[in-house]
Formats: sequence, C-alpha cells, structure tokens
Amino acid sequence: MLVKFVSSETGELMMFAEMAGTLLRTVGKETSRRGTFTRDEMQPAATVLREAVARGEASDNKAPDDDGEAEEGVALGPRAWPLIDMLERTAKGGPHANILWEAAADF
Repeated sequence: MLVKFVSSETGELMMFAEMAGTLLRTVGKETSRRGTFTRDEMQPAATVLREAVARGEASDNKAPDDDGEAEEGVALGPRAWPLIDMLERTAKGGPHANILWEAAADF
C-alpha cells in the first residue's frame, strides 16, 4: 500500500506504508488512513527524524534468510530525507502551511 504526503508548499511525496509508518511512529504520529502535520509540528518532527537518521535507528533490515544470514536492508536515511525535506521546507511557509497524508487504510 502507498501513502501519499501532500504539502501546501512543496507538492506530493509517495512512499510505501511500511516506511511511512516507521517514520510517522518515530515522530509520535499515528498511522491512520489520513493525518496531518501542522506548521508548528513540522520542524520538531524533522529534528527527531534527523536525529534518528544520525543514530542509524529504524533501519529497514531484513530478517535472516533461509541460510540463517541476515540480509542488509536500506538504511533509514535515504528513505527519510524526502520527508525531512518536505517538513523543513513546508515549515517555512505561511501560517496555514500544512502537510496531509492519505492511504487506502490505516497502516
């Protein structure tokens, strides 16, 4: 399932629900079908995500394969930066700046 983030200032961003859920939970948001970041929430959320990336948290590591060896997944950083950028750029918008997300169902 895909999650679409729409910014009043920057346009759209789409990502798979698994990663969107990881990022939203990292900043304390629910993974509901629809949600929003207000202007006041954006910069703190971007800071939390930047710190998580710096610590290497929430990497998308895969479970061990059939041979018992863990496969390397994609780190959080490459997947988080587009949302971090959207949050930071939209936070600089006017008083009604916002980011909305929408998915087909809760995720």
